[in-house]
Amino acid sequence: MKPGGYGWVVVAAAFTLMFVGFASAYSFAAFFTAFESDFGASRGHVALVFSVAAFLWFLCGAPGGVLADRFGPRRVALAGVACLVAALWLASIAGSVEMLYLTYSIGIGLGVGLVYVPSVGAVQPWFGANRAAASGIAVAGIGAGNIAGPLLAAWWIELFGWRGAYVALAFFVLVLGGAAAFLIRGHQSLRRQAVAGTTLRAALGSRAFWLLYLSLAFSCVGLFVPMVHLGPYAQDLGYSQAQGVTLVSLIGLGSLLGRLAIGGLADRLGRSRSLAAMYAGLGAMLLVWWAASAWWLLALFAVVFGICYGAYVALLPTIVMDLYGARSVSGIIGFLYTGAGVGTLVGPWLAGVAYDALGAYDLPILAGALFAFLAAACVLAMMRHEEAQPRHRGQ
Repeated sequence: MKPGGYGWVVVAAAFTLMFVGFASAYSFAAFFTAFESDFGASRGHVALVFSVAAFLWFLCGAPGGVLADRFGPRRVALAGVACLVAALWLASIAGSVEMLYLTYSIGIGLGVGLVYVPSVGAVQPWFGANRAAASGIAVAGIGAGNIAGPLLAAWWIELFGWRGAYVALAFFVLVLGGAAAFLIRGHQSLRRQAVAGTTLRAALGSRAFWLLYLSLAFSCVGLFVPMVHLGPYAQDLGYSQAQGVTLVSLIGLGSLLGRLAIGGLADRLGRSRSLAAMYAGLGAMLLVWWAASAWWLLALFAVVFGICYGAYVALLPTIVMDLYGARSVSGIIGFLYTGAGVGTLVGPWLAGVAYDALGAYDLPILAGALFAFLAAACVLAMMRHEEAQPRHRGQ
């Protein structure tokens, strides 16, 4: 589509929706210590609050994508924003970790799930050759939210206490997210009956789908561990809480850079090959984290880890569009993301359990690196299989 068309409004709306959704989610790093002290909870229990939320947002991506394919992304995104606002407000009055499971975990999980996949899916059909760049800009909202969420929350916690900070976040999401949800819309071609591409049922029967699914499940075992535990890890080394929160925000900075820069690299190397490289990069950076104690090295880890993370999140929707076409793109992306939910549910939680049992993070960090390398192997296997296969099978 021509530059300046409504597709770029959709990109901006998708960016904003993902920004507010993931700012709400990744702000959790700033609240971790408060939950430990106020509720007398172990790190495993606190980490499970985030793990359940992330599991649910990936799980809800599948029905969210199907609903967006059927009813359009606007209605689904509006429902997601409403869930986010309710979750943040209810979290502000929670009296226990168990109450956070019922408020923050469920509400954030539903909210992010209903804004994330419909927003990503809405962007894809508006663009052709520059789809990777447009998708990268849209999902850069996740990286921006990763940067802003912890920092805004830490600032508001200092001003209003952690409960007041959640109220401020709720208002923030209501204003920005509500406006973006009204602006997003699907491409008019998706309203016709004969849309090119593969059906959801046919995609679920393909080998490429399940190799991508495994790659997401494997990669997410370690992917979200630093999002939750890097701050406490830094504090264990003697750094301040502010320095720990900054490290999590640096992951967001790297993520933003990765999402914006991946288009050119993917055009040269190929999108699937670039995805395998980003998975391998995550594994290598987790090994750097395992060996690091100096703050500058932890900061370097955070930025490069974020670049690999952001790039792979930007690549995945474009690879789905390349493989299966526009017909059921949101639904296929949503079902793929349930694999990410499985890895995310166990990763941060088991990292907290391992710390509670062993007093160190060595085992979960090394396990996360191994699973990231296995994710890269899955993509390479998919590439070998797909080289001899026609695109958009099972129409």
